[in-house]
Amino acid sequence: MRFIVSTSTLLKQLQSVSGALSNSTVLPILENFLFEIKEGTLTISATDLQTSMTTSLAVEAKENGRIAIPSRILLDTLKSLPEQPVAFSVDEKTFAIEINAGDGKYKLSGENGEDFPKIPVVENASSVNLPASVLAEAINKTIFAVSNDELRPAMTGVFVQLSAQNITFVATDAHKLVRYRRKDAKAASTTTFILPKKALNLLKSSLPSEDVNVSIEYNTTSAFFKFGNINLVCRLIDERYPDYEAVIPQNNTNRLTIDRLAFLGSLNRVAIYANKTTHQVRLKISGSELHISSEDIDFANEAHERLSCQYEGEDLEIGFNARFLIEMLKNLACEEVSLEMSTPNRAGLLLPVGGDENEDVLMLVMPVMLNSYA
Repeated sequence: MRFIVSTSTLLKQLQSVSGALSNSTVLPILENFLFEIKEGTLTISATDLQTSMTTSLAVEAKENGRIAIPSRILLDTLKSLPEQPVAFSVDEKTFAIEINAGDGKYKLSGENGEDFPKIPVVENASSVNLPASVLAEAINKTIFAVSNDELRPAMTGVFVQLSAQNITFVATDAHKLVRYRRKDAKAASTTTFILPKKALNLLKSSLPSEDVNVSIEYNTTSAFFKFGNINLVCRLIDERYPDYEAVIPQNNTNRLTIDRLAFLGSLNRVAIYANKTTHQVRLKISGSELHISSEDIDFANEAHERLSCQYEGEDLEIGFNARFLIEMLKNLACEEVSLEMSTPNRAGLLLPVGGDENEDVLMLVMPVMLNSYA
């Protein structure tokens, strides 16, 4: 089997699917790319058995065939070569691979392509289409709130609710929660599933900047994403997602409205002086003034800042983990945000003010108990 392709074209395609590779010591073949040639089209696959990605490109080839090629050495070789045609020759009996590029010749050992795991196909699937920009925005707004706690597997992914009215994405780690809803995206049938974090990170890095359509097919076990020449299929997390609506407080009589960047900058500075374990900052709101403070008693460090704000409600003193607030504010793009609260021991809601009318973003953050009322 022999084929010719340009170094930059091949490298770009390999990098687009390389995130799905596995470092499995149990199944070493998962460290390989599968190359399949059929009628002048090269299909490249990578998988860790949970998530698989494939891409295809046209090459100069007379024969069909398949070979598993070690990923690391191939990527490192292509990165170091200038833009030029590169010829691959594969011995189908010994799986020896020879790469010819300009004046260079490189030999490496592949593996039998027949031993590579079959890339799953989603059967009996329902489907929905989303613009790439909507899907990318949904991932960016939620993925930072996903839990890393393997003991609560449902929370290690993003919960997706499809309905005829809207599409909702939810992520939580029990300290913070994000609900991102699109009113301009709808599905024919109502369903829910949990997408794993790795698949979402791969989508995030490979979704094109131009607004192409992403086809999403799903059944009870897997989801299949298709855009451009890239396909991604992942196994869904088979767990029951917690009832997130139940934890969203409804009657929040205290509402703070403030410039997002001013609030973010102040929190970034004050958090430097906070306790390194709790990252606690204290928000004291009275009239149209917000007083942000932190202290680390062990090192006698403390910081205080004042910001002007709009505030409706009773004077309030509440504590939060600064890292959570900073993360949430960074993932919003609006000029102003509102922080809705009821009492110092109940969750606060961070909401964007204004923005896209088709977008409904709600971020919830749990408070930290302050010494003054603990």
